[in-house]
Amino acid sequence: MVVFVAMLVVPLLYAGYLSLFREQLIGGTTFVGLDNYVRALTDERLLGGVLRVAEFFLIQVPLMLLLGLLFALALDSGMLWLSRFIRLGIFVPYAVPSVVAALMWGYLYGPEFGPIAQLAGTLGLPAPNLLGGDLMLGSLANIVTWEFAGYNMIILYAALRAIPSELYEAAAVDGAGAWRTAWSVKIPALRPALMMALIFSVIGSFQLFNEPQLMQRLAPNVIDNAYTPNLYAYSLAFTSQDLNYAAAVSFLLGVVIVVVSYTVQLAITRRRT
Repeated sequence: MVVFVAMLVVPLLYAGYLSLFREQLIGGTTFVGLDNYVRALTDERLLGGVLRVAEFFLIQVPLMLLLGLLFALALDSGMLWLSRFIRLGIFVPYAVPSVVAALMWGYLYGPEFGPIAQLAGTLGLPAPNLLGGDLMLGSLANIVTWEFAGYNMIILYAALRAIPSELYEAAAVDGAGAWRTAWSVKIPALRPALMMALIFSVIGSFQLFNEPQLMQRLAPNVIDNAYTPNLYAYSLAFTSQDLNYAAAVSFLLGVVIVVVSYTVQLAITRRRT
């Protein structure tokens, strides 16, 4: 509890305090109330970043959860050879630091010397500009999916192992095959685990930072300092030295994450009811 208060609660309270002030050339630090929040709500760069990560969420998260679900079902089926090694191989990318993963994929995406471009040249095809404006969001989604599909697979696989064997026996008595059992028994039993994975994915998507921050050095004309809200807050705080406005942006991002997470949970709960 002491560590939780010292490392999370106190910094949050201090950031909230900073967000109510503004550093001015004349007059020094001045209390401005909610002016920083009003400014953030009308900041086109911030709103553009929020819409961009929302698009990223809609593209990347369904694909990642689907892959995690398919991997978990395949492992739980018991029909895979060397399942332990396969499970470890799928999970290993999650153990790779996101910085290393971004650097590795940045090399693979390279338009001149990257293996993907070289392979396209060998086949006589034009090299795809994976670091261009049209494909950058998809390239980032691929990196995050590669990193976290195994993490979600472990969550879902653990939930599958906790399903009572009596359900499988009852399905077998009713004549259900492997596909029918997966659709009618396993997937419905995974709803709580899928909900948890989805909430984690909402939080992770709107906090996207490491991957675009590193890719910015490879494609500075595509990824600016406001490409994502987290990157924008970081730039405001440590490049522009506008700590007060950066604190307000961070708080608003937290509110967006809470609202989206609650909305997703409410929608799924109503659908299930």
